[in-house]
Amino acid sequence: MKPSILGGGLLALGLALSASMAFGHGDVQPQPVDTAGLAPLGEGWKDENPYRGDVKAIAIGDSGFNQNCARCHGLQVISGGLAPDLRYLPVGKEGDEYFVERVRHGAIINGMTKMPAFEGVLTQEALWAIRTYIESKHEE
Repeated sequence: MKPSILGGGLLALGLALSASMAFGHGDVQPQPVDTAGLAPLGEGWKDENPYRGDVKAIAIGDSGFNQNCARCHGLQVISGGLAPDLRYLPVGKEGDEYFVERVRHGAIINGMTKMPAFEGVLTQEALWAIRTYIESKHEE
């Protein structure tokens, strides 16, 4: 039996739709975060979140998180299981230390990149704003 032109067309359409679904996860390139309105932090990394509780930082961090982190850590910081649920990351210095280590250096587990390093990709101001937003969603 010869494949028909219609059958071949349907197969091609099915493959095209499948491919578009594979890329439907979105652009996984880091997206810039506009930090206008935040105090500049200088060159060296801060040990603690300098924007803790800052309403402007929370708003900027909300946008930055949704553009760069939500695809793995979930919208509104509610993880669907792909990555840790950051609502339970400790607030304060303890959580800051973990956050800085992960965002600066990423995480490679069993030779696989589980989280990319963001140091040099996003500014310290952008990353601390994201941390500020994450803390605003904290749960015990």
